[in-house]
Amino acid sequence: MNIYKNRAEAGRMLAQALAEHGFGEAERGDLLVLAIPRGGVVVGAEVARVLRAPLDVWLARKIGAPGNPELAIGSVSSHGELVLDRRVIAALGVGADYIQEAVRQEREELHRRMMAFRGHAEPVRVEGRTVVLVDDGVATGATAFSALAALQRGGAAQRILAVPVAPLDTVPELEKAADLMVLLSAEPVFRAVGQFYEQFGQVSDEEVISLLAEFSR
Repeated sequence: MNIYKNRAEAGRMLAQALAEHGFGEAERGDLLVLAIPRGGVVVGAEVARVLRAPLDVWLARKIGAPGNPELAIGSVSSHGELVLDRRVIAALGVGADYIQEAVRQEREELHRRMMAFRGHAEPVRVEGRTVVLVDDGVATGATAFSALAALQRGGAAQRILAVPVAPLDTVPELEKAADLMVLLSAEPVFRAVGQFYEQFGQVSDEEVISLLAEFSR
């Protein structure tokens, strides 16, 4: 079992693995590192530094079911994607008015977070680009699957999922969803991402803002 000292160390190791796949060669104008906040931004920053690539964030918000906000009936992303689970919506009998209002609220929250992290809410262009999607680890894979699908619909030329650790039984589906998966460790016993880090403290909004600002200069 691989144990990382912290997210920065995991990011440097991930960057080395990506470089071995040829992404550390001469600077490429089409390369973009997209990190999933908050912890993924710390990992992504290390990757972006080594690959000499721009860094941005990919955000998503779950649309919860009426009376059960933890049950997802869909999601919206910072790149404008709306995905609805029609099967669950039909089974629960969720009305169109509820969905419309829930989507509006979650898009407002996404806008607020994009403004807070980046100073503007205009999503970065992914069409025709090689996108390296980075997080500090994959647990259920729901966020990664959603992001990869959104990037495909957005016209990304190649979608690389790069994470330090993921559950062994989830890896085959993740590999199918991405054009390439760069994974440092597939673990058969997986309770939570944090078990694979010595230091796994919460990353603050301020740290995310500071890291993104470094790449916007």
